[in-house]
Amino acid sequence: MPGYSDRLNLRIKRLRTSALVGLDPRWDWLPDEIVRSATASGGTTFEIQARAFEAFSCSIIDVVASLVPAVKPQVAFFEQLGPAGMTALLNVMKYARKAGLIVIADAKRGDIGSTASAYADAWLAGESPDAAPYPADALTINAYLGKDTLQPFVDAAVSRGAGLYVLVRTSNPGAAVFQDRASDGDKLFETVADVVQSLNNEFWPGDSYGGVGAVVGATWPQELSDLRSRMPNTPLLVPGYGSQGGTAADVAGAFAENGLGAVINSSRGINFAFRRDDLASQFGPEKWRDAIAAATHEMIADLREHTPTP
Repeated sequence: MPGYSDRLNLRIKRLRTSALVGLDPRWDWLPDEIVRSATASGGTTFEIQARAFEAFSCSIIDVVASLVPAVKPQVAFFEQLGPAGMTALLNVMKYARKAGLIVIADAKRGDIGSTASAYADAWLAGESPDAAPYPADALTINAYLGKDTLQPFVDAAVSRGAGLYVLVRTSNPGAAVFQDRASDGDKLFETVADVVQSLNNEFWPGDSYGGVGAVVGATWPQELSDLRSRMPNTPLLVPGYGSQGGTAADVAGAFAENGLGAVINSSRGINFAFRRDDLASQFGPEKWRDAIAAATHEMIADLREHTPTP
């Protein structure tokens, strides 16, 4: 069974980009066309919004499936709509898998023992989309409860060819309050990074990249580079590019010389590109799909110029 990183890197090399498109639908920002269509079909507010989120996300997938290796649906935006939203999320994930995309569920799950196993069983489909109720290739997880939090997820990742991304150094400004706390000379995020790397050494020995990745924000470029060296066999998921202020130059340190080792996420800057000042006059609300395509091509070109090309 091919491992998660093998499958991801195959698509990265085929498309020659590590651009990752986040799927973050927000009702107040949706194109009028999507809102009108969803509203016309009736139902409760939650059902209407869920229908709109599904249609919008699937439209984004149609645009980017041939351009980028992966998409990252943000579970929270769907979950806020209850059962209708989670059904929409399921449909979006299935649609992305059928389009050939790697799907990273951004759910930030984390617990211990049987509860962690239940989360893993729910989300980690891995190589086979039918292996879990939600067909994610990979899942973001939170290790705050300790190393034993990770083991049930790792077991599922090994058996299903799935991937994990552990929160290590997040992109938000307040991250330092907890993550910079030091013990025995190492900061907390460095300790988590060492645990992540040790799991890859143990369960994916000899592989260029293991199945346990790390989330490291583009807003910490020096630490991103340092963590790349500290976790040489760990795939990185890098949020914070674009709307949060991170640049392609900031994320260059996430990559190995061959251009592998990381995926760089952009969500709002692509999802709602038709609202960006630099693209609004060119495309406008009616050409929102064209704006998404233009923003995706722009990101790909930016990464190729300032980071190693796979």
